[in-house]
Amino acid sequence: MSNRFGTVIAVTGLAFEASIAAGAGITVVQGTNARRLKASLESAVAGGTRGIISFGIAGGLAPDLAPGHWVVPSAVIFADRRVPTCPIWSRQLMDMMPGARAGDITGVDAPVAKPRDKRALYRSTGAAAVDMESHVAAEVALACGLPFAAFRIIIDPVHRELPPAALVGLRPDGRPDVPRVLRSVARRPGQLPTLVQTALDAQKARATLLRGRRLLGPHLGFPDAGKHLLDVAREDIFGGTLAVERNFGHHIPLGSYAAQADG
Repeated sequence: MSNRFGTVIAVTGLAFEASIAAGAGITVVQGTNARRLKASLESAVAGGTRGIISFGIAGGLAPDLAPGHWVVPSAVIFADRRVPTCPIWSRQLMDMMPGARAGDITGVDAPVAKPRDKRALYRSTGAAAVDMESHVAAEVALACGLPFAAFRIIIDPVHRELPPAALVGLRPDGRPDVPRVLRSVARRPGQLPTLVQTALDAQKARATLLRGRRLLGPHLGFPDAGKHLLDVAREDIFGGTLAVERNFGHHIPLGSYAAQADG
């Protein structure tokens, strides 16, 4: 497979994230189901790509992150793995986004709604933020030996609980399911103030994501469109001599990963 001259793949969960990410030179892969998202991403990679970026919103885990803050993860944590992002691409994103927060992000398959669960996740992983797509993107990028980065905007801070209506309010295609939201509010009207605050946070996150998209340019910050990262030494793509860290301490040498990927 030759993916040397492909587009940059942007991985998103929600429809509005996908519409913001879209553009010439960008292939958007969007979905709310991890299994289907992975299959769609693998299919897109087969068509050729320069690299994969996880793009969109995230929940805040670090106590100093507020709605509208942008995060450029240095690694993605999921299951027992910590997968570093491409340091070259991540540095480029940090340079293009004044005030961006570096740190890890953790991936989950279901929303983390309650503050106590967010704080527990922060204690166990040390991640600054959480989302439902970055781990899928990282896993596919790692398996395919592709440059990977992430750019995420905080939507809900660690201290805010997501109301039930916000959790049921999405269609499978990532668009709002307004009738379900209204039914949820009718059953539990006490959630309305929190739902309104969540909507305001979402509006701020969306505006910041739009601004970030403009700042990142047509290739979502991919370093020098004329210099393909696939021509760079593998250890420079994945960072140092490690491709994956398992259990946050047991390291797999890069050569072992390269043999698996090439096999």
